[in-house]
Amino acid sequence: MSDITVLGIFVADISFSGNKLPSMGETILGDSYNVGPGGKGCNQAIAISRLGGKVNFISKLGDDEYGKLAINKLKKDNIDTSNIIISNKHKTGVAGIHVDKNTGKNAITVVRGAPSSLTTKEIDTNLFKQSKIFLTQLEIPIQVTLHCLKAAKEYGLINILNPAPACELSNDFFKLVDYFTPNETEAEFYTGVKINNANDAKVSAKKLIEMGIKKVIITLGEKGLLYSDGKEEIYMKATADKAVDTTGAGDAFNGGFSFALLKGKKIKECLEIANKVAGFSTTKLGAGDSMPIPKDINLTV
Repeated sequence: MSDITVLGIFVADISFSGNKLPSMGETILGDSYNVGPGGKGCNQAIAISRLGGKVNFISKLGDDEYGKLAINKLKKDNIDTSNIIISNKHKTGVAGIHVDKNTGKNAITVVRGAPSSLTTKEIDTNLFKQSKIFLTQLEIPIQVTLHCLKAAKEYGLINILNPAPACELSNDFFKLVDYFTPNETEAEFYTGVKINNANDAKVSAKKLIEMGIKKVIITLGEKGLLYSDGKEEIYMKATADKAVDTTGAGDAFNGGFSFALLKGKKIKECLEIANKVAGFSTTKLGAGDSMPIPKDINLTV
């Protein structure tokens, strides 16, 4: 039995760290590189599991070396891999990541590979009955994501949608979502509001609530985060962690928030825990490999 079911992709992250991000047509010399687990779903699953949550990860991999890397890595982090589909027709996904070591900012190209072929028929939604929370993103085909959100809601799960990468969504999506967790760029995509500060975030959150979403959390990077449920608003500053690599910080936040919610924490404490998990993740190179364990953030569970 798993506390949280995560639907998403695994990609092998190949991260390059250097003094700057290369511009178009430019070659630069980097300082270091890392090959590790990535993909929003995978990162979120690792974050939850390392904090102590039981996770069922639903995804699709190729029957190749990166696929084997994925299974080994997920099992090492005590994540249930029994519902991962192995395909001999598709490759495991890969992401190329350039990181500016001075700011932690990055530029990423993701090739989804096998998960892009995932269909609704390949997923046994009866599995959702074993969980309390369903967490997903928008890297899996849209029709599959909607199908799973509907099934999770039928079984009474709390649905968390991290709308990344942002794309057009029907009202059906918004009605099924309990927590909507865009970053500032994604929030702007859905509302048209350019977010430069907390007040802009409040305007954007109000518009999202009006679309039918119950609760909104807009992550604002170094500017912090804003929560709104249409009645209560909470603004929180970012942690003071020195960022080395911001890759996966949003995933760390979603994983930390899901775990805290699972543990019955009140909303402010959930946000505080998620904020700490995200902040810590930026202090290391890589995405999945940068997720903390409880003692890293002084978390008592």
